[in-house]
Amino acid sequence: MGKLQEVLKRILPVDTSRTNAIQAQLDNLTKPQGSLGRLEELAKKYCLITGKNKPSVKNKIIFTFAGDHGVTEEGVSAFPKDVTPQMVYNFLCGG
Repeated sequence: MGKLQEVLKRILPVDTSRTNAIQAQLDNLTKPQGSLGRLEELAKKYCLITGKNKPSVKNKIIFTFAGDHGVTEEGVSAFPKDVTPQMVYNFLCGG
């Protein structure tokens, strides 16, 4: 049997039994639920594929952009503007 066939034999169907637990974990992060849209969907799939609720990703780079954009002055923001630095600090600490 060739190497390709050996690799293909090791590919198993994704176990979706942990979907709700992974979604609960994503919902518990410092962000409004569902606010990352497609990225959350991809994160959930990655967890299911790897079989880990918190898989590590080698050689990752994270860019965090934050700022007050004036929406708080209009009274339509979900949070007051003093929450922004608190959230960024939480991100930096792994939240």
